[in-house]
Amino acid sequence: MEQKKSRHAQQPSRKARGLRNSLHLLMIPIAIIFALLVWGSASRWSGLPAFILPSPAAVLHRSVQALQDGTLIRHTLATLIEVLGGLSLGMISAIIIGYGLAKSRTVERFLSPYIVASQSIPIVAIAPLLVIWFGPGRLSKIIISALIVFFPILINTIVGIRSVPEDLRDLMRSLRATRWQVFSQLEVPAAMPVLLGGLKVGATLSVIGAVVGELVGANEGLGFLINIGRGVYDTTLVYVSVFVLVALAMSLFSLVVLIERHLLAWRDPGNSKL
Repeated sequence: MEQKKSRHAQQPSRKARGLRNSLHLLMIPIAIIFALLVWGSASRWSGLPAFILPSPAAVLHRSVQALQDGTLIRHTLATLIEVLGGLSLGMISAIIIGYGLAKSRTVERFLSPYIVASQSIPIVAIAPLLVIWFGPGRLSKIIISALIVFFPILINTIVGIRSVPEDLRDLMRSLRATRWQVFSQLEVPAAMPVLLGGLKVGATLSVIGAVVGELVGANEGLGFLINIGRGVYDTTLVYVSVFVLVALAMSLFSLVVLIERHLLAWRDPGNSKL
């Protein structure tokens, strides 16, 4: 009887949650349509020339052209490779170093000044040096992207590992758990919510890092397309490249959100089966 009551009690909450999710999904196309209407009206009635504010139809036509001749796909793939490479390199190095700093106060006091000092330098300032040192190819863009991703994931890793309650550590010691068991069964699950929060930030920053490198010096990528469009006053090409960059960042962010929902499903009591 109690189980039936609990099931009936949860049905309205699940329906309400489903209705809220449907409304949230419905708001996305509504917001896009509204933005396109405002943009189209501004381009038509503002009196600005087309090379400053092109219409949505002109941008759509230019995107179709870039897709048909293969330009957009080729340069998007180049940027995507740089973004994924920089995100992976920055994430792995940040997690390893962050775990070491979280476990040793001495190492943290020794390395923290250098890490903080490195983050005080704008990435735009050192991007030309990295392009000179590592060449205009993809390697320099991956390194730039990794550098901009590194710090937020590092901080979240340290915070996540140190947020593990000490009484749980004492419990693991009383059970004679090995270091690997403490790491895999206590520290990783406890730090996962904070770590994924840093990964959300890093996923969007990785796109910025790759594009900054391409704007400084490159022969491929969406940043390269932006430079080409800017040089010949092809504003529609610049708009197309910017929109693709936004789509890349949103896709990576959404992917991390899906991973978070899968790994942290145990935190949602609504997903529990009775």
